Amino acid sequence: MLKHRGFPGRLPGTDFQFTIRRPNPKGVTPLTRRERRSDRKAADRRADAAFMKALWECFGPEPFERGNLDAGRLSWLFGREVLPATDPFDAADYEAMLVIDERIARASFPEAFEG
Repeated sequence: MLKHRGFPGRLPGTDFQFTIRRPNPKGVTPLTRRERRSDRKAADRRADAAFMKALWECFGPEPFERGNLDAGRLSWLFGREVLPATDPFDAADYEAMLVIDERIARASFPEAFEG
C-alpha cells in the first residue's frame, strides 16, 4: 500500500480521518458511492471540502493511486468529484488509480480551489 507522504492524516482539530496507517488485515475496504444529502452536518461538509482541497493540492488533475487514503472519506466523493482513472476498475484495491473531475469538483467545492 502506497503511503502518500505529506498528505494530511485528518482534518485538524477533529476526528475526521483522511488516511489510514496500515492495510486492513481483513481485506481492502471497497470504495462505494455515498449519497450526500442536503441535511448533512456542517462539520461533515467541512471535512469533505478539506479532503477535496488536500487531494487537489497533492495530485491536481493527474491520476493518483488510492494507497493509504481513507475509503470512507473517499466514498463521499467517489463517483462524482473523484472517478476511476482506469478501466477495468477494482474498487477494493489499494493500487486502484483515481482522478479528480475538476469541473464537478470546482462546482461542488469552490472553496477547495481558492488561493
